[in-house]
Amino acid sequence: MKLYEYESKTIFKKEGILIPDGYLASSPEEVEKIANNLKKEVAIKAQILATGRGKAGGILFAKNPKEAKQLANKIFSLKIKGFEVEKVLVEERLYPSSELFLGITYDLSQKKPVAISSSLGGIDINEISRKYPEKIFTLPINMAWGMQNYQGKLLAKNMGLKSKIMFKAANIAVKLFNIFSKYDCDLAEINPLILTQDGELIAADAHLELEQEALYRHKELEQLNIPIRKDSPRIPTEFEIEAEKIDKIDHRGVAGRVVEFDGDLGLLIGGGGASLTIFDAVRYHGGKAANYCEIGGNPTVKKVKELTKLILKKPGIKGLAVITNVLNNTRVDLVARGVILAMVELDINPSEYPVLFRSAGAYEEDGYKILRKYGIKYLNRDYSIDQAAKTAVEMISK
Repeated sequence: MKLYEYESKTIFKKEGILIPDGYLASSPEEVEKIANNLKKEVAIKAQILATGRGKAGGILFAKNPKEAKQLANKIFSLKIKGFEVEKVLVEERLYPSSELFLGITYDLSQKKPVAISSSLGGIDINEISRKYPEKIFTLPINMAWGMQNYQGKLLAKNMGLKSKIMFKAANIAVKLFNIFSKYDCDLAEINPLILTQDGELIAADAHLELEQEALYRHKELEQLNIPIRKDSPRIPTEFEIEAEKIDKIDHRGVAGRVVEFDGDLGLLIGGGGASLTIFDAVRYHGGKAANYCEIGGNPTVKKVKELTKLILKKPGIKGLAVITNVLNNTRVDLVARGVILAMVELDINPSEYPVLFRSAGAYEEDGYKILRKYGIKYLNRDYSIDQAAKTAVEMISK
């Protein structure tokens, strides 16, 4: 789960990392009031769950409250990468003597956290790695031991820091790693870490991403006014929101990880990475999917039924394809019962409606027996995913 900058800074402040003096605002009038109270030049920063806001005009600087209100009007009118700006962070403007980079992420190849530091902060780390790879220092960290002080000093030294400033930066690096570990982060980043004229190190920006599957462990987020939410690169559609509600009917199985498209073939697909293969196969054979949907882990009949009803009621739907991988632990009979029950409740005749099953795995013979009873066409494990996708596309093209 990605956090907004102000949420990340709430955690930073709690864990002892210096942040600029600032407050959240929801209107230009609030921005003016905050700027007046701060009695300093301010930075006005759009709060969105996407990168690149600076280049899009989402960060502006004002010399006085009147100008702050005018610039806030501009920021609130923006739409950045599909996100409307609903809140801004108003902070005292910092004038750095240098801008640094400090981050912790998880390296899948090494199967351990990796700390990264650079003397070039304030720009995207990927851009730094392309143009100035020699300016990036990486250091693997043993999760069992955590980051040691000497490792923090190595990171600080490779930012070009010396003397007391190096010790301060090392301390921040250790604190950042502790945040990474304590909050089950996938990413913890300060970019830029500002070195001020008077020798202070302040996190001018903050970026935390928390592991979605570990959020249940972090009840403390509620105390920090950080709500649990699902990440999305865009605002979810009503169709997607309804699908998510279906998945939350109970804890058993997955039936609701849905992305909406404007096609005419409804999909119930599963089998880990096979769901992506199935989706691609449908497109390859000229089909237009109405949705991407992953099912698995033995969702209940009720969850499958409600999800099927949601898909079948989508405008423009011409047919339904239920395709899963052969190596699949989801019971075929439960999926068959859920799909048929949905059709019955919608007054759809299963034997006449364009629906195709290619589902193999647990209880597949029981599932096939149910499908035969209701006259639904199915392909057994002798048919490949590609063949099933092609058959489904041809089914609604007739």
